[in-house]
Formats: sequence, structure tokens, C-alpha cells
Amino acid sequence: MIRSSARRTSRRTVTALTGLAMVSVALLTACGTTGSSSGGSSGGEAPTELGKNEAQVSILAWPGYVEDGSNDPSVDWVSAFEDQTGCTVSSKTYGTSDEAFNLMKTGEYDVVAASGDASLRLVAAGEVAPVNTDLIPNYAGVYDFLKMQAWNSVDGVSYGIPHGYGANLLMYNKDTVTPAPTSWNVVFDKAAQYKGKVTAYDSPIYIADAAMYLMKHKPELGITNPYALDETQLAAAVDLLKQQRANIGEYWSDYLKSVQSFETGDSVVGTTWQVIRNSLAAGTPAEVVVPEEGVTGWSDTWMVASKAKNPNCAYAWLNYIASPKANAQATEYFGEAPSNQAACDYMTDPNQCATYHAGDKAYAAKIWYWSTPIEKCLDGRTNVTCTDYAAWTTAWQEIKG
Repeated sequence: MIRSSARRTSRRTVTALTGLAMVSVALLTACGTTGSSSGGSSGGEAPTELGKNEAQVSILAWPGYVEDGSNDPSVDWVSAFEDQTGCTVSSKTYGTSDEAFNLMKTGEYDVVAASGDASLRLVAAGEVAPVNTDLIPNYAGVYDFLKMQAWNSVDGVSYGIPHGYGANLLMYNKDTVTPAPTSWNVVFDKAAQYKGKVTAYDSPIYIADAAMYLMKHKPELGITNPYALDETQLAAAVDLLKQQRANIGEYWSDYLKSVQSFETGDSVVGTTWQVIRNSLAAGTPAEVVVPEEGVTGWSDTWMVASKAKNPNCAYAWLNYIASPKANAQATEYFGEAPSNQAACDYMTDPNQCATYHAGDKAYAAKIWYWSTPIEKCLDGRTNVTCTDYAAWTTAWQEIKG
């Protein structure tokens, strides 16, 4: 499906490490993400009951997640929420997870939509609070395989409501890349045959893609979770990505540039999203595949600020956006699978859920969802310290040179 250009150019845009990112990394370490058992104690406790709505709520989100008709009169799920709850919505969009992390530290927002490479940082910094899902009736309709996961819970405590999810797929030019690939080796060990036309996602979190590849091809490294890497394992992933760097034509973070590069043939193989494939010009000889090693991906989470000025309206939003109709509207516009089991009944495109494999547990099981790397190993190891997001950010700078 086609989404607005404003949405496309902003989503998960990642640039070289900026001042904001550097502040984010420093705060990540200072606030105890690394090495803390849960890291979220400063976020307070979840409420046991709700009060009267405060009449307003401030939301921080990816572009395309909080649409009120101002960008496109036909795209509006905010007005219905305001009418139903009496909570007037003010919203701000962000372009990177680092930006979201820093904006949340201002205390100006009640709710944030966070990806897995930000959620644990927010918990560790005490910027978000545990969420009492018993106070959110529509939580019952969320797919079970998205609940209480490493990116939206800590030590058995929920920190948010799943929104939408998707995979980072392998796309290839069918005329150039033959036979059809079944492995990520075409962008790693065999990338030299496509030198200058390989593309990859531009973010430190892409290190996980290399780690996932090594899980299968270098089992002696002992990697069992691509977001839980000790120093030796991180070094191996970095080495692989440095080798890949020689064959990269471009790293992409701009959605439209990725579409254009495959349409022009400047890129013939690399990481993509399903919606990028769907948006290619008719006749572009490109296809996507889930390689045998699996894929990374995202599952975004609605979280409540620990110092929310409007907690009742915040909970009202979490319940509303998880409802079948609102979840369908938001995820279809954005271009991802919905989290609510009944959302598919409200899609305008009858093929939307099939295209994005909504509710397909077998497909979802192949996805390693983005999770913030922290020193407390996400794979459960206690005899070693894992590398954190700060280390990954430094490594990414080194990889790109």
C-alpha cells in the first residue's frame, strides 16, 4: 500500500551519530541500563484504578501513528478518540529512537510510541512507568505472541501495549541476483559479486542482522540472541560488517531513497521492508524473501510517561489505539501488521493482513524483534557482561568509517 510522503521520509530515519545520539548514549549508561537487574524501579508503579479524564493528552510518536486529518482529511483516527473520551490530543513526531529518548526526558509528554531499540532505555532511565493492562480492556484482543516480550516488559512487569510489527526482509533484483537467494549470504559472504549495489539499513541496531547471520554460520561463537552479544561476539559481528562495507553501495534510512535505488538498479540486493517492495513502480523486477537464517524486525509499544501530567487520558489513548478499528486504521496507513486480532475486519485493503502476515505465529517466530542491547544479557547469561547500546553505537561508527 502507499503511505504519505511525510510518513515515508521520517520513519526510523537514522543519520550519522549526532549530538542528540551522543547525549542518548551517555544517558543510557548513566541511568543504569547497563548492568541493572530491571532498571525500571525509578519509573514508579502502575495504577490500580483510573480517575476522571484530564481533558488532554500529549503524545510523542513516529510519523503516521497519530493522524488527526490535518495531513490528509481522509486519514483521521484521533478525532473519534477525542469525541469518545473528551481528551484533546496534542502530538509531536520524531525521526529516530535517539530523538524520542531525549524528548521524553523533557517531561513534556504523557505517552510515547517506542521501538524496541528505545523501549528498554526509557525503562532504565525511569522515563516510563509500568502499565496495568487490567485497566486496558482492549489489551485482551492483542496477539499473545506480542505480549510480555523483552522489548515491552521487564522482569515480568508490562511496560506498554503492542501497536504494530513488521520484518526487515531481504529484497533482490530478480534479473541480477540469480538464482533466487535463500540466505543472507548474498549480502555478507557472497556480497562481492554485487559490489557497489548492496544496500543495508543505516543504524547501530543493524549489528543484530550480522549477529543473526553468525548464529547459523559460526555456531562456535555461541550467539543465541542477536541483541545479547559479549565482547567477542560483538567483535565478530563488527568484523563481518566491515567486510560487507567494501561492497555497500549505500546505507539507507530514507524510505523513498530505498525505493528509488531499487527502481533505478543502483541497489540490487539488501535489507528492506514489505511496504518498500509494495511501493516499487510497476515492472520493477524485485522480490522479497525471509532467508533461512530468519529476520530482524520491529514491534512498537505504546508507553506511559512516569511523570505523565494526564495519566487517565494516557490510559484512555492506550486502550483506544489498541481497539480493532483504530489499530487497523493506524497500522494500515503506516504499513505494518496490526497487533489486535480483530483489526483485519476493519482494513480497507482486503489483502493488508495477508500481505503483512498478521497473526501468523510461524512467520512471527522467524522475527528477532528489535531490543535494546544492555549489559544484562537478554539471553539469560549471568557469567558474562554483554555489550550495551553505547558500545554498539561506537561500533557502528567504526564500521562505517
